[in-house]
Amino acid sequence: MTAPHRVQIEYCTQCRWLPRAAWLAQELLTTFEQELTELALTPGTGGVFVVRVDDEVVWDRREQGFPEPTAVKRLVRDRVAPGKSLGHSER
Repeated sequence: MTAPHRVQIEYCTQCRWLPRAAWLAQELLTTFEQELTELALTPGTGGVFVVRVDDEVVWDRREQGFPEPTAVKRLVRDRVAPGKSLGHSER
């Protein structure tokens, strides 16, 4: 059994970014179905779009722009399953 890992995607409700957050959540849950014990979608305001793994910010739209799923998958993988292949996403 792996250690429990929680991912949180905080998204701006004013900007209507729920579909983007839900799509990214689906990508992460599909890729890390054995490694994640929880994935939370957290409504926020003010243009927020932040991805956290175990309370550590791994992506912040204000600093890095909107993420490509592959970039977030790599960052999540490095924290929850180092060495795991991401298949065609790694190329």
